[in-house]
Amino acid sequence: MASEGAPARKLPVLEPETAFFWTSGADGLLRIQRCGACRTWQHPPLPRCSTCGSETLTAEAVSGKGRVASYTINYEAWLPGLPVPFVLAAVVLAEQTGLYVLANLDGPVTAAHVGQPVSVRFEQHEDVWLPFFTPGDGL
Repeated sequence: MASEGAPARKLPVLEPETAFFWTSGADGLLRIQRCGACRTWQHPPLPRCSTCGSETLTAEAVSGKGRVASYTINYEAWLPGLPVPFVLAAVVLAEQTGLYVLANLDGPVTAAHVGQPVSVRFEQHEDVWLPFFTPGDGL
């Protein structure tokens, strides 16, 4: 989903190690780093597998489904024009216990709760596709 007219956001720098994460939403898929040796998922991306130490790492698509593991409601606009309040959630992805992505959660802030099933959607800002999570079809 393109976001013309959306408030400005501080965007991540597209570095070689992380660009796949910030641009993968262009095709509607969330990609997470995965070890080719032991098949462990890890996020954020690292130069070596945190489980086995292998450097054989690739970006692979995940289901984009998960559950809210924790969240906070933010009442301060970090940038002018950023609407508040908003929910920042730690979402545990369906693919692996302990595989978390931090992202904004859509919907009324009062509806957010631990265990809430969610699925990913993307918001485009320039050449970055920010992941957001929407309540509904999760784990």
